Amino acid sequence: MTELPLRPNVGACLFNREGLVLIARRADQPAGEAASGAWQLPQGGLDRGEDPEAAVLRELEEEIGTRNAVVLGRMAEWLDYDLPAHLVGKALGGKYRGQTQMWFALRFLGADGEIRLDADRHQEFDAWQWAPLASLPSIAVPFRRPIYERLARDFARYAVPA
Repeated sequence: MTELPLRPNVGACLFNREGLVLIARRADQPAGEAASGAWQLPQGGLDRGEDPEAAVLRELEEEIGTRNAVVLGRMAEWLDYDLPAHLVGKALGGKYRGQTQMWFALRFLGADGEIRLDADRHQEFDAWQWAPLASLPSIAVPFRRPIYERLARDFARYAVPA
């Protein structure tokens, strides 16, 4: 497992004008797992040579159908996680042991109607909602929980009405 690299990735904490963050439910989860870890923040792979800020806006457009947002801030460093052993070789195309992620805080400038989960032919999510930032750790799968705890702490300054 340690021979596999970490996949470069960007993630978005997209805040609305009320200071709530967008979470989305993965479309590929079995029905009984919808309540435990199927909800997450938008995120996606960073292409070789791609600027992370440009990548996070691209990922928003691909996953939720809009890039109508402005970057408020970003983490000071990359955050890493390893996949659980049973997912190594299966998840992330079987090429990575986990991900190294640059997380961004963004303010959504549009109306809720602009959010379209079917914008991309590979629809990743089947539902979305606005949630309090502090709830992130409780929605995360265990291997992502430390990152979501860090986001809840470090991005709290952005979880305010605009």
